[in-house]
Amino acid sequence: MAEVVPKRNGHARSQRSLASLTSAGLQPGVERSYEPEAVSTASCANGNESGGEWLLWQLADSAFPTGGFGHSGGLEAAWQHGEVTRANLPGFLETSLRQCARAALPFVAAAHAGAERLPELDQHCEAFLSNHVANRASRLQGRAFWTATTRAFLPDLTEPPELCHLAPVFGVLTCRLGIAALPAARLFLFLHFRGLVSSAVRLGIVGPLEAQSMQHQLGPVAEAVAAHAATLTLDDLAQTAPLLDLWQGAQDRLYSRLFQS
Repeated sequence: MAEVVPKRNGHARSQRSLASLTSAGLQPGVERSYEPEAVSTASCANGNESGGEWLLWQLADSAFPTGGFGHSGGLEAAWQHGEVTRANLPGFLETSLRQCARAALPFVAAAHAGAERLPELDQHCEAFLSNHVANRASRLQGRAFWTATTRAFLPDLTEPPELCHLAPVFGVLTCRLGIAALPAARLFLFLHFRGLVSSAVRLGIVGPLEAQSMQHQLGPVAEAVAAHAATLTLDDLAQTAPLLDLWQGAQDRLYSRLFQS
């Protein structure tokens, strides 16, 4: 006679599973509501020790909706005017990085150090960005970054500054999120750099793998630029690459275009 194998006690197994759920603080059939921890608004000197790197990665993720991919930083106009080629693209990228460090990072640092100065720095940025295309791009990206960051992490901040330029807004919000000054500067520069590289791919100047190779090779340059920018103040503000500024100003006169700037 064949041996009869007793069936497993499914009820007992289910009871053990329910017990494990209950011990973990979960009730079967009931979704646990997620309540995010309050974001630290303490001094930014040491950064946010709890989950700080995860926050940096989230802000750097292309899925974070800041609208940066709608802008080429003047690359599209320079490309269409024949001033940028596949061969000299690395030089354009490095020049743009250095200009970003002198024209934007001092605003980031000043706002990071003194959030109460945001209205003043916002107006200062408005006066400094005389190029109408760069000025418009700064305001659009600043408002997008403010909206995404406050809704996701800082719901107590509801009223954006009047003009909402990106660099001062970025400095204030990264400070409120507990990100230290140097990582905030690196993040700002990385987002600018990534936007340029993405634009080069979408414009067909280089392929995605070659673009990644260029970005990797220019990584040490970007780090050196960010470290040097940490020593700059608002008195050091300058446009170090006037031709880039001129090309970006020509964006609105292009017959057809992919980007807003």
